[in-house]
Amino acid sequence: MPKIEKKQVVINEIKEKLDKAASIVLVDGRGLSVEQDTVLRKKLREGGVDYKVYKNSMINFAIENTEFSGIAPYLKGPTTVAFSYGDATAAARIISKELKGMPKLEFKAGVVEGVVYDAAGVDAIAKIPSREELLSKLLGSFQAPMASFARVVNAIAEKGTEGAEAPVEA
Repeated sequence: MPKIEKKQVVINEIKEKLDKAASIVLVDGRGLSVEQDTVLRKKLREGGVDYKVYKNSMINFAIENTEFSGIAPYLKGPTTVAFSYGDATAAARIISKELKGMPKLEFKAGVVEGVVYDAAGVDAIAKIPSREELLSKLLGSFQAPMASFARVVNAIAEKGTEGAEAPVEA
């Protein structure tokens, strides 16, 4: 297979991942040990995130005329891409947790729902809870007033029956 066809296969692979991705995060993993990289890849895989090293030129060709084209200025030096499909904040959140134990790992940029973020922005996104956590908090906030209301109604009902006599049957 000629060299250009091999490159086109890689570009098409990146495009396919971008089409399905809710977000992407670019990281610089220079200096990570093989063990650290293996741990990171495993955690990302468990979180439903694809994590792969691509040449910057291949990424540039793949992002042309897409919502991800804004990351082009960040494609300098070694770049690893984390593609999140379901939960848009999953890649940033998982990588952020690993940053503490891997000081050489650093965010470069990211795109979440068409908006480009620099490293600081991606770090802020990493602090956003997952969709499931947000939904459970929302349901909990709905449940609290209803539970309080039910307790009040129950207390009133109990208080009302304490002094009442049994009905007389005729």
